[in-house]
This record gives sequence, structure tokens and C-alpha cells, in this order.
Amino acid sequence: MAKEIPDLVAEARAGTGKGAARQARREGKVPGIVYGDGKEPQPIQIEFNSLLTKLRAGRFMSTLWNLKIDGQDDVRVVCRGVQRDVVKDLPTHIDFMRLHRNTRVNLFIHVNFENHDAAPGLKRGGTLVVVRPEVELVVTASDIPEQITVDLTGRQIGDTIHINDVVLPAGVKPTIDRNFVIANIAAPSGLRSADNEEAAAAEGEAAEA
Repeated sequence: MAKEIPDLVAEARAGTGKGAARQARREGKVPGIVYGDGKEPQPIQIEFNSLLTKLRAGRFMSTLWNLKIDGQDDVRVVCRGVQRDVVKDLPTHIDFMRLHRNTRVNLFIHVNFENHDAAPGLKRGGTLVVVRPEVELVVTASDIPEQITVDLTGRQIGDTIHINDVVLPAGVKPTIDRNFVIANIAAPSGLRSADNEEAAAAEGEAAEA
């Protein structure tokens, strides 16, 4: 299933240059520019509070956005730069790059864990410890997966799940080359305590010997 692309509403900005940018800020907007895909750069402006909310939510620059401008066709973009006030750290200008359907981009994709009931380690009281709830993947702009799925069937206490254990959609690959950890199944606290006591007893017997 393709991932739903969130909307980002903007307005076309008539002027360019510092004067037009200052006017946009006085009106409570953040000026910006959209470029790429072999088309002319287009000045835009985005409502300040709406943009600030999205920036503070995180992953803004690694999210593919559906840019909506009244009277124009929607276009897929990624953010390629946010200029901020050096004192207040608030956005003062923003740059977006248009993407073609076949463009490859890096995006964070949610990790879904399924078949908890089929994991013996969880049935014994183990805990699923999620190390990476999202994974950064290289995907095609026209076919972004909604999520990647980890099958917990047969997983035991002490098992570690790596990225190479996950079946990724065709054409999708991690941005990191190494086989990094996504999650593990930890022993319940009571079992860990019993294991520690057994280890301590064994060490004591070895010392006496």
C-alpha cells in the first residue's frame, strides 16, 4: 500500500527580492521558493503558524509533501533548506525542490510489528523493545510504502531483529549499509533476576573450588 502524502498549502507570491519577502513576513507568512524538475523557480509563501507546527512535529525535511497552490496542479516536493532567525530560531525562508515521479528520495518509513501472539518469547513474558520505530529508506516518489512489516512469528527471548531480517518492498533499500538493529525481545524482569542469581551462584562455587 502506498503511503499517503501529506498536503502542504501555500500561496503564489507575486514579487521576489528582499522587499517582497519582508512584506510576506509582515502578513504572517514565510516566503519561499520552489525549484527543480526542469521548470522555472516559483516564489511562494506559507502561513507562519501552520509551517511552524509542521516543523516542530519533526521529519519535515525528510517528508515528501503534496504542495497545493490555488489555481495550480498539485506538485510533490521535498524541503531542501529552512533559513531561521539567528536569535529566535524561527523560520524566515524556505526552499522546496520539485520531484518527478521516478525521483529517488530518502524518507523515514514507519515499522509495523505483527503476529505478537505467534512469538514464544512474548508469550513467556518477554518484552518487545523497539529500537527504531521508523527506518530511513531510499524510495521512489511515485511508490512510497505506507510502512514496513516485521513478522514476530517464532521469535524467542533474546532474539534481535535486524534490517536484513525484514522483507522490503521492491526497489526500496535502507540508507545505511550496515545490518542495523530494529528491535529485540528482552527477558521479563523476574527471569533476568533468576538468571543473575544463577550466574552469581555459579561464580561463587567456582571461587570456592
